Amino acid sequence: MRFLTSKRRHKAAKPVLLALALLLTGLLYAAMSPAARVSADTGNSALVAEGDGLFKVACASCHGLNGEGGTQGPSLIGVGAASVDFQVTTGRMPAARPGAQLPRKTNTYTAEEIEALMAYVATLGPGPARPAPAQYDPAGLTEEEIARGGELFRTNCSACHNFEGAGGALPNGKYALPLKGISGEHIWEALRTGPQQMPVFNASALPDEDVRAIVGYLEELHATPSSGLSFGGLGPVAEGFFAWVVGIGSLVLFSVWIAAKGARAK
Repeated sequence: MRFLTSKRRHKAAKPVLLALALLLTGLLYAAMSPAARVSADTGNSALVAEGDGLFKVACASCHGLNGEGGTQGPSLIGVGAASVDFQVTTGRMPAARPGAQLPRKTNTYTAEEIEALMAYVATLGPGPARPAPAQYDPAGLTEEEIARGGELFRTNCSACHNFEGAGGALPNGKYALPLKGISGEHIWEALRTGPQQMPVFNASALPDEDVRAIVGYLEELHATPSSGLSFGGLGPVAEGFFAWVVGIGSLVLFSVWIAAKGARAK
């Protein structure tokens, strides 16, 4: 029994071992973290710092010093560089004043400043990056693919933007913009980021090849001269309304006139 008792660990052994384990963990972390920072640094630290400065001057008053959002603007954590490119290059941001919908206006930022803002906002959280031309450029699409783009557009977009992308009114003072002249890059960014009232179409719902098909359809549609009455591109409802009210209405009036003339002749 004495032999067994003498072999027991001292009661301070566990705390000492725990302290040694924590010390070893701290040393390993200190040794590994510089390497991790170097591997994660893509050479744009100066660009991120420049974007941080621009953000604090022009954006932080609404979106918070760290992009966490505020009373005047939503959080920018996770919106990605694509959202910054869309909002800033179209002049919607910085906003002059809050409203039902931010209008498009002249952009006052240089390309370098926009790159810096994109780099900074991208560090706030993972989000859609600025797309490469291969993700939205419709070059090389076949007529079948463009026709499929038309079907996708009518299914997913025409309810707001109407059948030919001419735009339309929405509730609460908002509106869907006309898409004529909008670049494929901005269409991709709007689909992926869902600006304002627009829903988000992620890559699982609408892959890049579908976006390219939609862009190709819109470019071909808007390049084709309109023949006859377009009725604002509102689709079959407007055309049917015109046919019933004007077309059939004219026939009814003409029939009444013939009947009245025939009655007078008797």
